[in-house]
Amino acid sequence: MVLGFFALRRYRDGLIPEDREALLRSPLLPEITIVVPAHNEELSICESVKALLNLNYPKHDVIVVNDGSTDDTLRVLIDNFRLCRSAGHCDGALPSKPVRAIYRPRGPIRLTVVDKEKGGKADALNAGLGFARSPLVAAVDSDSLLEQDALMHVVEPFLQDPGKVLACGGIIRVVNGCSVEHGKVTRISTPRAVLPLLQTIEYLRAFLGGRVAFSFLNSLMLISGAFGIFNRKALIEAGGFLSTTVGEDMELVVRLHRRWRERKKNYRIVFVPEPVCWTEVPESWKVLHRQRNRWQRGTVESLAAHRHIILKARFGVLGLFAMPYFVLFEMFGPLEYAFLFFVVSILFGILLSMSAVVLEEFTMRRYPSVADLLRLLAAAIVENFGYRQFLTVWRVQGVWDALRGKRGWGAMERRGFQRRAADRTAKDRRRFQRRAADRTTMERGGFQRRAADRTAK
Repeated sequence: MVLGFFALRRYRDGLIPEDREALLRSPLLPEITIVVPAHNEELSICESVKALLNLNYPKHDVIVVNDGSTDDTLRVLIDNFRLCRSAGHCDGALPSKPVRAIYRPRGPIRLTVVDKEKGGKADALNAGLGFARSPLVAAVDSDSLLEQDALMHVVEPFLQDPGKVLACGGIIRVVNGCSVEHGKVTRISTPRAVLPLLQTIEYLRAFLGGRVAFSFLNSLMLISGAFGIFNRKALIEAGGFLSTTVGEDMELVVRLHRRWRERKKNYRIVFVPEPVCWTEVPESWKVLHRQRNRWQRGTVESLAAHRHIILKARFGVLGLFAMPYFVLFEMFGPLEYAFLFFVVSILFGILLSMSAVVLEEFTMRRYPSVADLLRLLAAAIVENFGYRQFLTVWRVQGVWDALRGKRGWGAMERRGFQRRAADRTAKDRRRFQRRAADRTTMERGGFQRRAADRTAK
C-alpha cells in the first residue's frame, strides 16, 4: 500500500493534459480492435456495442463474438445494426471452436459479428483475435461499461514506450448505485446495498494499492478480464488465452512475463491508475460465493501452472517477490486468515475464562483446595476446544427455533442433590474401607516380620 501511494503520486505528478492531447493527434496513433465475447446477452448487448462504437478514440473497431448463444443475441445484433452475412478471413493463429458465420453492417459502422460454436470466454477471445488486424487488441466483457476516454488512457504507455509494452490495464469501478443511460454512466454514486458497498472498498484497495505497486516493479500479474489491452503480436506469440483454466486473465499475464523473461527481452506490463471501466458486482451472497470461488480457483491454477518461476532469480522481481507474495497472501491467504481468526478467538476465550477464575480466587475463595484451583485453570483452557463451539451452535439453533415460534422446555434429566450426596457418601465409605484394609494388611505384615525376626534371634 505504501509503495502504491508513492507510485500513484509519481503518476499524478507526471500528468500533462497538453501532452496527452498532442499524443492523440499524432498520425502514428495505433488502431485498436475491441473484442467482446458474448453468450446469452440479448437484453444488453446492443447498448454495450453502441457505447463501444462511440468511444472517444479515432481509430478503433469492434468485434463481437457470439459464443453459441441459445437466446436471441445474434438476431438482436442483426436487426439493430442491419448486419449482412459476409466473407471473413481468420488467420488461424490461435485454435478455437468452428466459426459458423461472419456478419458486417452495410454502412460505415466498424463492427464485425462472429457467430461460432460455444467454447467459453477464452475460446471466444481467441476466435476474435483471429479476425483482428490492428496492432493492439482490447478484451472487454459484454457487460462492462467503458469510460469515454478509456482507450485514450490505456494507449498512452504504448505510445510512450513503443515496442516494449505488452499489455495494459486500468481501474475497474463498481457501477452498482450509479445511473446508466445508453451504455454510459451519467451519475456516479456509491451503492445503497451493503454487499456492493463492501465490494467497492475491496476494489479500491486492490486497484489503488496492490496493482499500482506491482506495476511500478514491473511484476503486475493480473489485468482484469473486464477490460485490458494487449499487443496483438505478443498475445499470439504467447499462445493466446488458455481455455483449460477459469482464470484465463491472470494465467495469460503470468505467461507473458515468463516468455519474455526467458527470452531476456526488455518489456513492460503496465497498470494505468485511471478509472477506465465500470462493472456490476454481485448483490447476493450466492452469486458472490460463486464468483469468488471461481476467482480463487483461477488463482491457484495460474500459480500451479507457473510454479517453476517461484524463487528463481532469473525471473527477477516476478520470481523473487511477486509470485511468492501471491502464493502466501492470495492462494493461502484465506487459510492463514481463518487460522489466525481461530487462534485469536481461542486465546481471547482462554483469557476471559482464566480472568474469571483468578477473580473468583481473589474475591470469594469458595474453593479452598489448590487442586481445585488447578483443575479450574485447566478447564479454562480445555473448554475453548469444542465445548464453547458446541454452545455456539446450540445458541444459534435456539435463535432459529425462537424465530420459528417453537415452545416448550424439553426434558431435563437431573440426578438430584440427595443422589449426589449419597454417591459421595458411598464413595467416601469405599475409600475409607480401602484405606482401613490397606492399613490392616500393612500392620499384619509388619507384626509377622517382627515375630519372625525375634524367633530367628
